[in-house]
Amino acid sequence: MLTFEQWKSDIQVTGQVNLVTTAVLRFKNCGLTKCITCYLMAMALADLLVVILDLILRHIPILFREQFIFLYYVPVCNIHAVLIYAATDCSVWFTVTCTFDRFVAISCPMLKNKYCSEKTAAVVLGTVTLLSCVKNIFWYFMFATRYVLKNFPWFCDVTENVRDSPLWTTMEILQYILTPGLPFFLILLLNVLTVRHILMSSRARRRLRAHSSRKRPKDPAMESRRKSIILLFVISANFILLWSTFMVYSIWYRMWDFEFVSFWIDMFVMELGFMLQLLSCCTNTAIYAVTQTQFRKQLKNVLAYPLALFLKCFQ
Repeated sequence: MLTFEQWKSDIQVTGQVNLVTTAVLRFKNCGLTKCITCYLMAMALADLLVVILDLILRHIPILFREQFIFLYYVPVCNIHAVLIYAATDCSVWFTVTCTFDRFVAISCPMLKNKYCSEKTAAVVLGTVTLLSCVKNIFWYFMFATRYVLKNFPWFCDVTENVRDSPLWTTMEILQYILTPGLPFFLILLLNVLTVRHILMSSRARRRLRAHSSRKRPKDPAMESRRKSIILLFVISANFILLWSTFMVYSIWYRMWDFEFVSFWIDMFVMELGFMLQLLSCCTNTAIYAVTQTQFRKQLKNVLAYPLALFLKCFQ
């Protein structure tokens, strides 16, 4: 089992990143449109909620078993499970909606003014949140009412009859398909289409500049597009790599449970998958935000403020 110091370190990293990101986006002028700011704040808040529900409230009873033994007799695990899976779905699908917004803004100029607005972003985020909550209500009826104080994928008690039932297996497979299987595909597809559009536009721009002038000063638009391509590839690779270990282990575990595979994978892989999955709850928002020049300036100001205040007190 992971040590308390490992979980503590993970909590500090994910929590601090999302708190700082949310504060900078909310109270500072980062030069971003209201639409993209809305998506980034939603991503940061969803990720922070995952940190609170999955890292803190879930693992405190595991690490301090004797102090929380009363949870064996209090039926709160079902509700906790629904909240965790709903928050995780929101975290993942907010990333997809933000990626789609960038795809429309870059590749669909005719649709940009209509879709890329603060009102549309609010509607999209609200719809995703509602659907995530409704989708995960069924976990309330699948789990038993008490915690299993072990670091397993299903932290609520599950009877053998439920785990071996076709309904449970179907729900579990659908869960892996919808989160993160389908987001994998959508993020890759949207980013590939966006990069394709950027490359085509860049070629056309280079041809025009070659005909218009012999001199070729540095092109800010080309530089911006190059950074966009790097950002999109980093987002795709980051999301897929951090979720892959957890997804592969979860699928393998169910196949081993039903004797479809005969080889055993060490439990360390499962715990590593947990840590990487939870780490993904801060990296995507940070990557989107920190790549913005104005955001970095405001972030430096926020981080430097406590030091400046401290020095002022001693002057």
